[in-house]
Amino acid sequence: MTSSPTRRGMLYAGVAAAAAAAGIGGAWWKERGSGSVAGGEQLDAAFWNQSFERPEGGDLVLSSLRGKPLLLNFWATWCPPCVEEMPMIDAFFREHGANGWQVVGLAIDQPSAVRKFLQRTPVTYPTGLAGLQGTELVKNLGNTGGGLPFTLVLNANGSVAARKMGKLETTDLDTWRRELVRG
Repeated sequence: MTSSPTRRGMLYAGVAAAAAAAGIGGAWWKERGSGSVAGGEQLDAAFWNQSFERPEGGDLVLSSLRGKPLLLNFWATWCPPCVEEMPMIDAFFREHGANGWQVVGLAIDQPSAVRKFLQRTPVTYPTGLAGLQGTELVKNLGNTGGGLPFTLVLNANGSVAARKMGKLETTDLDTWRRELVRG
């Protein structure tokens, strides 16, 4: 009779191992797909008709960004991964802006906090103040949880090339530059 509990224990262990492997595999697949090509859907006129106040004054008008590859990064001053990825995004902009790439940061934060932050940690790419409107915008763009950071990549024709929820890596930027937009 002692073999029955051993067999049962081995069966439970096998089921647990299979479940763990499936969970790990699913998480890997989800993470791997989070920066993948998004299907090429076109954003509607309502998206392109938006404008956002800039921290230094003036407006950032999205319709002025049509016709070139665009990396749109949603961030906040209180979001550590957002702040960590900003120097890398800025370096990408400085390196590839002359090749037609556009980069825009939309801050989902209090305007005063964004202004103070950018005075201490400036970036060369344009930034807009999205405020609470930005939370709805990220949800409408496919980030249903509304988490940050969130990045959207658009081809020159305005179609969605990629979405990524979470901190960017240099491999994301390299892949998008090389494979998705060819810019």
